Amino acid sequence: MSYSQKALDFLEQGKLNEFDENYELALKNDSDDLIYSLAEELYSLGFSDKSKEIYIKMLSKYPDEDELRTNLADILIGEGHVDNALSYLSEIKPTSDAYVQSLMVQADLYQTQGMFEVSTEKLLEAKKIDPEESVITFALAELYFVMGNFNKAIPLYLNLIKQGITNISAVNLVERIGIAYANDGKFDHAIGYLEQIKTIDMTPDVKFETAFTYLQLKNYAKSIEIFKDLRDTDSQYATLYPYLANALSAQHKDDEALKVAQEGLSVDEYNERLYVIAAKLSLKLADEEQAERYLRKGISIDPEDISIALELSNLLVKQERYDENIDLINSYMKDDQIDPQFYWNLASSYDHEDDLVNANKYYLAAIPYFNEMPSFLKTAALFFREYGNLQQTISLLNKYVALVPSDDEMAMLLEEYR
Repeated sequence: MSYSQKALDFLEQGKLNEFDENYELALKNDSDDLIYSLAEELYSLGFSDKSKEIYIKMLSKYPDEDELRTNLADILIGEGHVDNALSYLSEIKPTSDAYVQSLMVQADLYQTQGMFEVSTEKLLEAKKIDPEESVITFALAELYFVMGNFNKAIPLYLNLIKQGITNISAVNLVERIGIAYANDGKFDHAIGYLEQIKTIDMTPDVKFETAFTYLQLKNYAKSIEIFKDLRDTDSQYATLYPYLANALSAQHKDDEALKVAQEGLSVDEYNERLYVIAAKLSLKLADEEQAERYLRKGISIDPEDISIALELSNLLVKQERYDENIDLINSYMKDDQIDPQFYWNLASSYDHEDDLVNANKYYLAAIPYFNEMPSFLKTAALFFREYGNLQQTISLLNKYVALVPSDDEMAMLLEEYR
């Protein structure tokens, strides 16, 4: 038995002293092929320092073996020594048999650094040299997938499947295509691939993507079924709860949907989106007090989330708490955090508080955003009539009557100005 094999056996048994002894003997007595294999085994087991030592010694003996350089670069990248890794890789010339592998290692390095364009260039160069190599095609597809460039990733995955390759590096390519289509908004295409994955092979992420895709296709029953299965197998998968609640609400199961939102908040108490969903469901169930509690909790978690503040503003206007609404919205207006609905809500609140100057200001601000909405046009027209702004009154009435010709009262009012 070689010293290399003895060293590995002792390592497996946890006898580190014996391993070190036989490792040194292997370097002195075993053939270069055995020592190289020992380095590969040690690297796979996480002993990169020992592997690096072997590769450096072998490179000094075989300076033309560029594969040693790519192996060393791979180890150095893992250790965070990027410059040293690139130094080894730069020594590999395009004429070398290891050049393509060096491009792959560089691509991986640049990807981890977020330099996606450079990584893409390296992989495209590698593919140009060896267009039939499936590992390169897969690496390029994965890079496009990570970049969110799904329309480029999908054809590459499909190309591999046409070659009979459905799995690479523990990645299910059918699953990847399904998720890529879903993320690209092509849900009809996505579900065709996701449905091919056996339930037993579905990871939590795949279950989520499948349920989400059914939700986008408005197949609520199937979406609910899979979201519930995901919840049963992984109750800590916090992302599922907003979507499951929405799917249940779409089927008018608001009580159950609210319970799901509350369950989600017990898993992730800082999910402001769930507070909004819980608030909306509480409103549908006629519990305005609970809805307000959820909204205020959501704002306390993320004060900059305009959507939550807007929901609270709408509730305050509905409850005729105009002074509170003015204070709420103005706290956002100071930071230029605005939503057009804020203008309308402020205008209405100031109007009810008899602050006609500010009401006029914000009705004017709201007009560009709501000049096709009959309810706004009618309210604003009546305000400007009271305010004495004849020009705005006529303009808004004309738009309103064109949209709602059946409103005889407003049509007659418009006639008075003609």
